[in-house]
Amino acid sequence: MRYFLGFDIGGTKCAASLGQYDGDRLIIRGKSMIDTMEYQTPIAALQQLAKLAKQLSDGFAVEGIGISSGGPLDSEKGLLLSPPNLVGWDRVPITEYFSSQLGVPATLQNDANAGAIAEWKFGAGQGYRDLVFLTFGTGIGAGLILNGQLYKGCSDTAGEVGHIRMEKYGPVGYGKSGSFEGFCSGGGIVQLAQNRLLELKQGGKHHPLQKEDPLTTKAVFDWAKQGDPLCMEICKDVGHIFGRGLSILIDLLNPQVIIAGSIFSRNFDLLYPILCETLSKEALPVARKQCKILPSALGDSIGDMSALAVALYH
Repeated sequence: MRYFLGFDIGGTKCAASLGQYDGDRLIIRGKSMIDTMEYQTPIAALQQLAKLAKQLSDGFAVEGIGISSGGPLDSEKGLLLSPPNLVGWDRVPITEYFSSQLGVPATLQNDANAGAIAEWKFGAGQGYRDLVFLTFGTGIGAGLILNGQLYKGCSDTAGEVGHIRMEKYGPVGYGKSGSFEGFCSGGGIVQLAQNRLLELKQGGKHHPLQKEDPLTTKAVFDWAKQGDPLCMEICKDVGHIFGRGLSILIDLLNPQVIIAGSIFSRNFDLLYPILCETLSKEALPVARKQCKILPSALGDSIGDMSALAVALYH
């Protein structure tokens, strides 16, 4: 048996996990979490995470550490470079810190790359050499496995598909109105719903979503699954934009499979037929025919599995 530590770094929660690898499976043996906002400085949060990791790994011969975090970051230098959801985490030498505290090598990857590795090795991407993994949660980003290797680009920004502008106007994501992330992310879908509800309100009409406080993406999809016309219309808009985004990836990269997590995984039955309709119109037929579109196989454990997979991969 081989053992690894993983750290999943997020703006709301951070987690430390212990993974066991037996040559075929990666199993999470233990996990501890902290509330990121409870710590006034990055070093205070890292100190607590290191303490929890030492407790988790007590008695185990840990070989390495994997770290998954939202970008921007420098994976070669092991630095976090002010990720938007981690205010004040500027040039944080996270790999150096964990390596020195825990006595084993540490490796950093952005969450999309880490997710791609995890799905490739242990999830829906097993057996493929060319795949794209899309986060589709708080934001949307792509991790690329091309010709059997992780592709990061020359500045660690390969796969930042959320920045692509899909429409001139629309919900804001990644600092752009009408961006891929604006339409295909939790925050963007809420913006779409809020705009539609405002139209109803100004027209003197009411909708059950107006009582949601706070309004959530889950509520929008729950009502859509019940056949609510407004929410079904929102989901169709999201599905069609998602399909257009996938068409770009299919035409450009010609992958064997595209895997998407979070919101897409939880609402696969609703979104898949809509995006397929768009793919049939937008993607090159020969490339589309060869590309499968799959939900993440790792579900809610993908954050922990991603961090651990980074340790194992490197």
